[in-house]
Amino acid sequence: MNIRKIIVLASVLAVIVPITSFIGCERVQQIVQPTTPQMERIGEEILVGAVYPITGHSSLAGPPVEYGIELAVSEINNSQRSDVKIKLIAEDGRSTVEGAVEAFNKLIHQDKVSIILGPGSSSQVQEAFPIAHQNQVVAISPSSAASGLSAISDFVFRTNLTTDVLIPNGIRVTQEKLGYQKVATLFDEIDLFSQTSDAELRKALTDNGVEILMAESFQTEEADLSAQFTRIKALNPDAIFISSTVADISNILIQGRALGIPSDVPFIVNLTLSRDLVAAAGDAAEGTITFTSWNSTADTPGNQTFVQNYSTKYGMEPNIWAAQFYAAVHILAKGITDAQSIDPKAIAAALAEIQNFDTILGSFSFNDVGDAVYNPIVLIVKDGEFEIFE
Repeated sequence: MNIRKIIVLASVLAVIVPITSFIGCERVQQIVQPTTPQMERIGEEILVGAVYPITGHSSLAGPPVEYGIELAVSEINNSQRSDVKIKLIAEDGRSTVEGAVEAFNKLIHQDKVSIILGPGSSSQVQEAFPIAHQNQVVAISPSSAASGLSAISDFVFRTNLTTDVLIPNGIRVTQEKLGYQKVATLFDEIDLFSQTSDAELRKALTDNGVEILMAESFQTEEADLSAQFTRIKALNPDAIFISSTVADISNILIQGRALGIPSDVPFIVNLTLSRDLVAAAGDAAEGTITFTSWNSTADTPGNQTFVQNYSTKYGMEPNIWAAQFYAAVHILAKGITDAQSIDPKAIAAALAEIQNFDTILGSFSFNDVGDAVYNPIVLIVKDGEFEIFE
C-alpha cells in the first residue's frame, strides 16, 4: 500500500518530521465507517473557518477574498443540486505568520471548526499547516505557492499552482519568445515564497542555458531599492525576474523604472499580479509578465459566469485572489459531497481523490501530495490590462 509521507524540502522546513498517513486509495473505505457522521447530516450547516488578511501589509487582498468566498458560499448554500450548507467564520490573519497561527488556534479550539480555508501566504502556511495536522483538521490554502508545503500532512491541500509548476512553464514560454540570455533576479530574503521562488527561478534558468548575472535581495517592506537596482542596471540584463510579496510588488516596479531600468528590459514577476497591483504601479507595470493560475477572460468552466456575477454583485471585476478563494470553496464542497460525510478524515480522503473536476481554474485535480494540477498561464500587462503572453 502506498502511504503518503512528509517529504518537505530542507529549504522549506528546517526538519522533516514523519507522520502516520490517513489518506490513500486503499484506506478510503477504512476511514468512512458507519460510526462516522454520514450523508444524512450534510444538510446541517458545516462550520468552515477562513483565514485571510483583513489588516496588515497584505490587506489589499482582503476584500476580494471575502467577496470570492461569500459568492461561492451563497451559490453552494442555495444550490438545488447539493445538500452542502456552509456557515463561515472569518478570522484576520493580520498579514503575519503570528496572526495566521493565532487564527488557526482560535478557529480550532474555540470555534471548533474542522475545516479551514487559508492562510494565504507560504510563510503563514509553513507554520499553520502543522497545527491543522496536529488537530486533524482539513486546511486548504487557495493562494500559497512555495513548493513542498502540502506534504506537511494528509489533511492539508493547496488549490493554487506551486512554483515548481509555474516557473519552469513560465521560463519555457517567455524565453522561447523573448530570447533572453542573461538576466538578474531580485527577491525578498525574508519571505518564504520569495526565497523558494528565486531558487526555483535560478534552477530553471540554468537548466535553459540562461546566464544569471546577479541575484539581488531585499527585505519585506524595504522602501528604498536604489542600491539593488543600480547594481542590476550596471550589468545590462536582458530581463529582470522578481520574487516578492503582494505588498511590495508595485513599489518595486515603480522604483525600477524610476531608477532607469529601460522599458525594453521586461520585469518578469513570479507572483500572481492583480489589477489592483497593476493600477497602483501605473505606467511602471506596462510590459510586466507574470506566471499565474487564472485569467478573467479564460473560457474555463463557469469562469465567465463567475466574472459576471461577481461584477454585478460587488461593482468591480474579480481579481486573482477572489477567483482563487472562490474556486477553493467549490472544490471543498465537492470533497464534502464526495465524502458523504462531515468527518474531516473522510473529507480529506475525498479531496485527495478529486480528479478532472471542472472549475473556473480549469480541469482540476490534486496530485499525491495534495497540490493542485491544472494548466498554468503566462500573462503580460498591455495598456494597463492583462493579455495572454504569446
